[in-house]
Amino acid sequence: MSWLILICAGLMEVGFTFCLGKTKTAVGHELAWWWVGFLAALALSMVLMAKAAERLPIGTVYPVWTGIGAVGAVLVGIFFFNEPATFWRLFFITTLILSIIGLKVLA
Repeated sequence: MSWLILICAGLMEVGFTFCLGKTKTAVGHELAWWWVGFLAALALSMVLMAKAAERLPIGTVYPVWTGIGAVGAVLVGIFFFNEPATFWRLFFITTLILSIIGLKVLA
């Protein structure tokens, strides 16, 4: 269950990254709502990460959480914000995913 909570925490990190990206082009009330989404996803991400850390080692929790966020942020950038999907970006994201899997296997 702790791993599921940690994955949800990482997905919330991706969520607040997406909201932050949307604030770059939003104006008025739309901008305010994207900031509300950012803060809500940020708070939920932190709470879930803390909950996962109650049972999993922090030396595993934090790298997995940031890894999910990093991979998710790159994918959000590619799919929603027209950022480039170059060979090297995808190569290093793949190595990051493999590292996250390695931490899961060792924990």
